[in-house]
Amino acid sequence: MLVNPYLNFNGNTEEVFNFYKSVFGGEFIVLQRFKDIPSGENNSEGCVDEVPESESNKIMHIALNIGSTMLMGTDVPSNMEQVKTGTNLSLCISTDSREDSDRIFKGLSEGGKVQMPLQDMFWGDYYGMLTDKYGTQWMISYNAEYDGKNNKS
Repeated sequence: MLVNPYLNFNGNTEEVFNFYKSVFGGEFIVLQRFKDIPSGENNSEGCVDEVPESESNKIMHIALNIGSTMLMGTDVPSNMEQVKTGTNLSLCISTDSREDSDRIFKGLSEGGKVQMPLQDMFWGDYYGMLTDKYGTQWMISYNAEYDGKNNKS
């Protein structure tokens, strides 16, 4: 199991991650834009109902390996509550199984608020988001292909 930081920005994620890439080196292992969401994808239970057309080229998900960790991020669409320093960080748990995901999600969400229930996503993960009762934002993710690791081995 791994824990990776997930950063949220108000429209400048690409600039921020290019800066981090210039400092840490490496290549983006994932770069998805909002326009890449398959048409008809049900996002009513997710973090995005509908992204404004003017923001379709913004970053839906980006990831940069830094040593044995992965720094990930996204742009928060303007039709969602914008982040401030302190609310722009989530911890992403990459679990070893769906069962681990269910157990951890259930435990962390007790007394907290679920933003997105665990569900199979179009990018291949079993994934959900929540804020625990102490205000910490969590993303729980399982992908059998990665077996709880940042890189396929």
